[in-house]
Amino acid sequence: MVQFQLDKPDNLVELFENSVKRFPHKPYLGTKDNDGEYEWVTYDETGIRVDNLRAGLSGIGIKKGDAVGIISNNSTDWAVGHFATVGLGAFYVPMYEAELVQVWEYIIKDSGLKVLFVSRQDIYNKIKDFPSKIPTLEKIYLIPGEGEGTMSKLEEAGEKSPVESIRPDPEDVAALIYTSGTTGDPKGVLLMHMNWTSNHHARAKGFPDYNENDRSLSLLPWAHCFGLGELHSMTAFGASLGFMENATTVVDDMAKIRPTFLVAVPRIFNRVYDMIVTKVNKDGGIKKLLFDTGVEAAKQRRILAEQGESSLVANLKFNIIDKIVFQKIRDLFGGRLRGSLTGSAAMNPEISRFFYDIGIPLYDAYGMTETTPGITMNCPDSFRIGSVGPLMDKIRVEIDKSNVEPDALDGEIICYGPNVMKGYHNKPEATNEVMTRDGGVRTGDRGRFDKDGFLWITGRIKEQFKLENGKYVFPAALEEDICLNHHVQNAVIFGANKPFNICMIIPEQSALTDYAQKNNLPTDPKTLIEREDVQKAITAEITDSLKGKYGSYEIPRKFFFILEPFTLENGMLTQTMKLKRHKIREKYNNKIEAMYK
Repeated sequence: MVQFQLDKPDNLVELFENSVKRFPHKPYLGTKDNDGEYEWVTYDETGIRVDNLRAGLSGIGIKKGDAVGIISNNSTDWAVGHFATVGLGAFYVPMYEAELVQVWEYIIKDSGLKVLFVSRQDIYNKIKDFPSKIPTLEKIYLIPGEGEGTMSKLEEAGEKSPVESIRPDPEDVAALIYTSGTTGDPKGVLLMHMNWTSNHHARAKGFPDYNENDRSLSLLPWAHCFGLGELHSMTAFGASLGFMENATTVVDDMAKIRPTFLVAVPRIFNRVYDMIVTKVNKDGGIKKLLFDTGVEAAKQRRILAEQGESSLVANLKFNIIDKIVFQKIRDLFGGRLRGSLTGSAAMNPEISRFFYDIGIPLYDAYGMTETTPGITMNCPDSFRIGSVGPLMDKIRVEIDKSNVEPDALDGEIICYGPNVMKGYHNKPEATNEVMTRDGGVRTGDRGRFDKDGFLWITGRIKEQFKLENGKYVFPAALEEDICLNHHVQNAVIFGANKPFNICMIIPEQSALTDYAQKNNLPTDPKTLIEREDVQKAITAEITDSLKGKYGSYEIPRKFFFILEPFTLENGMLTQTMKLKRHKIREKYNNKIEAMYK
């Protein structure tokens, strides 16, 4: 029984079909062709494929409550599979292409998949024997190509025997999203239709000016909640999404797609900001003078505007430099970008202010897979840099101070609302650990509300630790700020039950090479990073940047450098690029302990 007053549509089938009816000839999804140009399919064309695949799936026995999986990057085929599956009352189980075979096997077994779509022949070859090992898995279909055993063949069969879509109940499961997990096996999060639709409606109320004329570049994987929520909202708006070719082509893709809005992680904007500042400092002279003058004028305009005032001189300076300098930065994003919703990690306030000042506001949001994903969100009418925004529509949060230090001003964030998951699949104990008796979900994050209702994240309970002196340290915030240094690709803080913090640095090798060339040093990365003068220069920059922002007890006293980057392949990162701290600690424990001797 639904306990919330839900906006309509309250299921993803109607959300999709409404847009097909309203915007049949509008471009919907764009893919690069062999010549590097984008080809678009319309809502109507996609709708026909969804109808055909839905009937095809029904013909092979897929029914309400069944699990249909896909191993694929974002694509038109991915979206077709998603909306075809939910149209039968079944649920979708997405998996990443860049994943370990044993993780695919675990998810397929745990979810009870009946049918699996696979995007590439090499992936198919790795898992083609799964049906003989996994009793529930009846068939694997290859997405590309034609003929038996392909998605297109299943669509052909469905075209001959149409099957009407059903209207799922709001509490029916629409997707089973597996969290990458920084510890242990992945957990399958059962997310209902009302979870997805209520979060879309809340986003739409926060951004009322977005409509069918908007366009986004799809940057985040749909196998993750944050990315899939973008697909749902852009679909409901009747807007269009283009797929990036890969991470190295993003700048070119932006120029071709010319997005009006992005859903992104802070790292994208951090990298752009670092690239801009590094180039300006390198060029020096009049370019640096213009840039610095423009930044200062933009800052002055913002501060005056916050006080209800303005300055003719500041406005004049800004308008002149905006055309010369800042327009070029906006052009990197295609020239039409009105803003970006950012999440999954904290946005650095200084960088956020910079982009806001040049006309690209970054609306930081907060949530988790278990809340589908949004809990709070900055938006044009409720925006406070440094916070993660006010509560989204129909969501309530309690700050639980029962498991933090007695004098703390913050506490654990507990979320209530139609966005809260049904539970973890096949994991009742894990579900009971995070779900409260009255239907809330414990986030594991610490936060506080300011007097105006904006939420500020202060740390993660599972990651916080105490130094020997009893002082609490929240490593993630420190690590994010350290990674703003353009010589640093990744950083990890250690110090639990120790007298002081230490920091492990994985250097950004391209920045190291530039440093070596500028200072007439050998460019071999191993030789370079072992040099004491290089290490001292980088650590001095880091320490200086942390002073005044963190307590002296928080700032690392010692550093050590590791050349091997953290990757999915070596098990140091999750699919969402979060650190697997226990794995890192296991691998480098001897080096860590040696720093305290």
